[in-house]
Amino acid sequence: MHDRIRNYINENRQRMLAVLEELVAVPSVKGEPAPGAPFGRGPRAALDKAVGICRSAGFDTRICYDVVGTADLLPAGCDFPSLGILCHLDVVPAQGQRGWLTDPFKMCEKDGVLYGRGVIDDKGPFAAAFIAMKCIKDLGIPLKKGVRLIFGTDEENGSEDLEIYLKKDKLPPQVFTPDASFPVINIEKGMMRSRFSGSCKGGSIVSFHGGSIPNAVPDHAECVISGFSQELIEKLTALDRSGAQFTVRGHDIRDLKIECTGRSAHASTPEGGINAVTALIGLLDKLTLDPGKQSDIISGLAKAFPCGETDGTSAGLKCSDEKSGALTLVFSIFDMEDGKCEGCIDVRFPVCSSLAEVEKAERAALKEAHCKFEGYMGDEPHITDGDSDFVRTLLSVYERVEGVKGECIAIGGGTYVHNIPGGVAFGVERGDTDYHMHGANEFITSDELVKDALLFAEAIVELCT
Repeated sequence: MHDRIRNYINENRQRMLAVLEELVAVPSVKGEPAPGAPFGRGPRAALDKAVGICRSAGFDTRICYDVVGTADLLPAGCDFPSLGILCHLDVVPAQGQRGWLTDPFKMCEKDGVLYGRGVIDDKGPFAAAFIAMKCIKDLGIPLKKGVRLIFGTDEENGSEDLEIYLKKDKLPPQVFTPDASFPVINIEKGMMRSRFSGSCKGGSIVSFHGGSIPNAVPDHAECVISGFSQELIEKLTALDRSGAQFTVRGHDIRDLKIECTGRSAHASTPEGGINAVTALIGLLDKLTLDPGKQSDIISGLAKAFPCGETDGTSAGLKCSDEKSGALTLVFSIFDMEDGKCEGCIDVRFPVCSSLAEVEKAERAALKEAHCKFEGYMGDEPHITDGDSDFVRTLLSVYERVEGVKGECIAIGGGTYVHNIPGGVAFGVERGDTDYHMHGANEFITSDELVKDALLFAEAIVELCT
């Protein structure tokens, strides 16, 4: 049976890539609500596209409450699946990100590498799961239990799609999502994504804009300042040790524009990035800005969130435990203009902490920085028993297909199963490879995607026959 599955998936490689290409072409970034499209027309278009793909393959499909699609493969006499494979079709924006070498919404293959927004997060995994289920169906492998492919449209912005779905529907008793890494992720840190604001009329800073995605290290920030010479700014940038790159242009004394380029990274692994927002704030803090609220805020933010620090030490948030590791913090968005400022901070905290503790410390740090904590979205940590039959089965499949030992791991990223009791992540990142998830030139190799489909098909067989 294993050889039949492997041969089928290899023979249908191009079918899988064609499905992925269709989905990447849909810019399914969250937008303004519209009739039948609570998260915008892009995510709804991707939902319709995916349902059509599954329906044309002979699966029983549904669009649920305009936010989630399902495709079922059920044996005779089975009216509800026991296994759910949970993917998402929405993506983070590509607009405003620098460094794309290809059109982010046109899948490009070069030397076996697939580029495009969503190829690894999470349209590629959807395509692999689709081919895995089609493999089981087309080969006529008899199942005793059913499997459901579930695909939502709001994972990147809080998973409100699942909240809507679960008000009237239920998930299968066993659920995995290919929305993170192999082998199996059974522990996920808690997450707090907070907003803050401040009032700062008058001052040396005409404007400041940095970051566009709340859950990523910002790779670009820029500001316009007055009252300083280009020579002075260039001397300061030459002394900067943040690793960021600065460009200064404009008119002396009047309006000087400073651009800062860093390196993007996912908010769960910020140590791999260079934060352009905190680097530029740190540079401005070295200037003698006009006294007032504007200067106070810049100084306070530079103190609480210094560039290069990712563990929240200066904001009073540092903590760690053996199960889930250390807290991480990303100051991801900051805008200052017309007498006001606002920003976003993303914190991933270990099992030993809680939303209440993080909120308390963050409120205090922002107050010291002359800013107001405005609220947050977040989740407590997620833990699934690593010794359950479900987890042990997935690990055994991984070991057989990959040929290496499988083990449970904990991560700082919040996957799609974060609030699903007993849910785990199974794929698709491997090792320490930086797939540029949420960044420019997001990629996955076609060979990896083929192996993902094989892993999912084998998992279905083990869990449902």
